Amino acid sequence: MKPHLHKGRGAVSGHDGRFARRSVEFTADEAWSRADLAPATTLTAMLAGKIIASNSSPDIPFNRSINPYLGCEHGCIYCYARPSHSYLDLSPGLDFESKIFYKPNAAERLLAAWQQPGYVCEPITIGANTDPYQPAEKKLGITRSLLELFLKHRHPVSLISKSNLIARDIDLLAALSRENLCSVAISMPSMDRSLKRIMEPRVPSAESRLQTIRHLHAHGIPVSVLVAPVIPAINDHEIEAIVAAVAAAGARQVHYIFLRLPHEVSVLFEKWLAVHFPERAAHVMSLVREASGGRNYEPQFGVRQRGRGPYADMLGQRFRAACRKNHVNDGRYDEKLSCALFEPPGQRQLGFDL
Repeated sequence: MKPHLHKGRGAVSGHDGRFARRSVEFTADEAWSRADLAPATTLTAMLAGKIIASNSSPDIPFNRSINPYLGCEHGCIYCYARPSHSYLDLSPGLDFESKIFYKPNAAERLLAAWQQPGYVCEPITIGANTDPYQPAEKKLGITRSLLELFLKHRHPVSLISKSNLIARDIDLLAALSRENLCSVAISMPSMDRSLKRIMEPRVPSAESRLQTIRHLHAHGIPVSVLVAPVIPAINDHEIEAIVAAVAAAGARQVHYIFLRLPHEVSVLFEKWLAVHFPERAAHVMSLVREASGGRNYEPQFGVRQRGRGPYADMLGQRFRAACRKNHVNDGRYDEKLSCALFEPPGQRQLGFDL
């Protein structure tokens, strides 16, 4: 089916995943009748066996993470987690943002992990792939149930989100932060309302996210901001304005990530460009390839998040200059979260004095 704009969705197609054994083709009449039908969101329970994922990537500042949800209704076209839906034999395109899976036993499995003999406390990041505060969280409350355990057992936790729904849990986040057990990262790739509507259609506005940063900062919760992704000729001109705005709102640190297009994300992104920015699509991809060793995506550690070459170097220089001007990333807030206070489940009941 021809790529087509679906109201409230980021992807413009249901592009097959790379493991699909068969694809569905519609006739011209069927495609025309379906073209304006944005897929409805469905929520499906998926019991988790293991809830804590680990990684050894030198590009990522944490090695343990939890994702309460698979798929994300926010619909960000650039999301590097989209290919994960291919493992479910679903489309990384429209399926990823409309067929959402949640883990109702996440809290139970987290307790089980902490009870394992030899468990060593290290900070855990919630939301490394999909947003833990996407719309489903308002109804399901899985992320909040996890935070309640982190607070009860005094285990360090970091969260990554682009939703103002995180403010709902300020009571828990503030209590954790008072013991140096919590930090929050808010994603802010653009402050352009029209761009946000097509690039991350179901994400709260930039104004709302700035207010959330202010709110978290006022409650003593350490907040950093991810200018992610930086997309050539789409939002790269906003670097200085975003850094200034989030610093004024109370962000302690600001980081950026260059556009990543692994696996099916590359095709989905190019289709999105063709629909929304046909006049500059070729230029955008030319700059992407310039910074990615001549390919749409450079998977090499140490390069994939920043790119290489003159254009990528220029982005880095601009970003660092903006941070210096706004007094962020100056070493004042480099304190690591505490692991010394962790109280494993059951030890109090067994009479251990922690």
